[in-house]
Amino acid sequence: MGDGHERNEIRMTRTSDTRLHDLFDRQLAAEPGRTFLYAADGEFSFARLGQMTDALEAELRAGGVLPGDRVMAVAENCPEHVALILACSRVGAWSCGVNARMSEGEIRAFVEKADPRLVYYTSRVSDAAAAHAQAAGAAPSVLSGLAHGLPRKEASVQDDELTHRIAAIIFTSGTTGTPKGVLVSHAGLTHFGRVSAESRKLGPADRSYAYLPMTHIFGLGTVLAASLHAGSALVMRSRFDPADVFAALEQEGVTNLQGPPAMFSRLLAWLNAHDIERPPCPLLRYLYTGAAPLDMTLKREIERRFGQPLHHGYGLSEYAGSVCLVPMGERRDDTAAGYQVEGGEVMIAADDGKPLPDGERGEIWIRGIGLMPGYFRDAQATAAVMRPGGWYTSGDIGTIGPDGALHVVGRLKEMIIRSGFNVYPGEVEAVLNEFPGIQRAAVVGRKERDGNEEVLAFVETDAAAQIDLQALDRHLSARLAPYKRPARVIRLDSLPMTLSGKVLKRNLLEHYAPPD
Repeated sequence: MGDGHERNEIRMTRTSDTRLHDLFDRQLAAEPGRTFLYAADGEFSFARLGQMTDALEAELRAGGVLPGDRVMAVAENCPEHVALILACSRVGAWSCGVNARMSEGEIRAFVEKADPRLVYYTSRVSDAAAAHAQAAGAAPSVLSGLAHGLPRKEASVQDDELTHRIAAIIFTSGTTGTPKGVLVSHAGLTHFGRVSAESRKLGPADRSYAYLPMTHIFGLGTVLAASLHAGSALVMRSRFDPADVFAALEQEGVTNLQGPPAMFSRLLAWLNAHDIERPPCPLLRYLYTGAAPLDMTLKREIERRFGQPLHHGYGLSEYAGSVCLVPMGERRDDTAAGYQVEGGEVMIAADDGKPLPDGERGEIWIRGIGLMPGYFRDAQATAAVMRPGGWYTSGDIGTIGPDGALHVVGRLKEMIIRSGFNVYPGEVEAVLNEFPGIQRAAVVGRKERDGNEEVLAFVETDAAAQIDLQALDRHLSARLAPYKRPARVIRLDSLPMTLSGKVLKRNLLEHYAPPD
């Protein structure tokens, strides 16, 4: 499998010595007066952001921050957070972002994991961050929009061969267990910045809508690193608001709109609620979704309403960006995640680790420039997912189509065994999502006394929808084998989601109490 549909071939590139801040400094030197960030409260040129980065770099050095130290940001998107990420890169520290909307206990656990020298809070744009800062007794930073705690003398410097290779720690979403700290390399991040920019022909005239948290690899790689590489601008927001998205599309020259499927689902719901068939977006030329499975019904409706392809890709926190992408402009009548990108490699593996032929289902293994060196201070977790030859076992199930495109079927840990048959939740969810009124579905297995698993479906419906259960049963019966059909369909006001748009399936059974 490969870029351009070649099979089992990739164009490997030399690992670059470029660091994340080098991308910014290059733009700063070339066009300092050009606007990079269009924030809700003003515009920030490369020069203005450069001054902020200089000030934070000096503050980090004065605080004793060394290469290999972690600097945590309890953050929501804002120019100050971008400047902090760049300042950390200049110093050689590892930026480590966590979303400010997490609870105090969650933040405390992440601080323990990251062992940071300093903790910053984006207090200007985030009430949640301001509350965390107050609880921690943080003091004002050199930038008025930030607060930070005292430098921690007990934090230990990471002093090994990784010290100068790592740009950031990204915590996994914790959808299937305890979050782990993914080590993201400068080489992987800057390489994918170029790959992403080239895949959508990103240039200085472009503006991307940037609400995706830069505490997540989607926001850090696909949005920030790619825009720095191309010199394109960001319309930056600290949180998601459908009305603001459409206002930015109509009035602020947004050309690129990217986000998880949950974002596009919310955009459709907003359009329906306001009885808008085709939103005005005169300069929009690229739509992309990733970070979670894509439903075909959602894809078709987005393409119909926006009048252009919804591109898809496959990536994860453990790979700095996407390892597969659908090329710009390609229209597909499926939900394929596209073809492996330059510098990345994908294999479908059998249980014994041997490659499977095209068309057969197996675990998705990946390797390449963007692959993490490992999990931060967790050799056991790293060893559990790495295999000889530099392969990472994703835990996802997939297959390669006749044209070389990757199709993601589901997750190994989510696969349900019913009456001796394998049930892939994604397949059942796709059928549920086709039913009128169902906005989003999630399917999980529940262990029964005999060791079998019961198939349970949780659905989030349109606000005004009244689900006809008999009609739904006929719909499922016509499209699914008996062993795949849910034993129960449970309606929830909203499915539990991570801040990056993934359903927290491990929490769903908390909403279900079996009948007496």
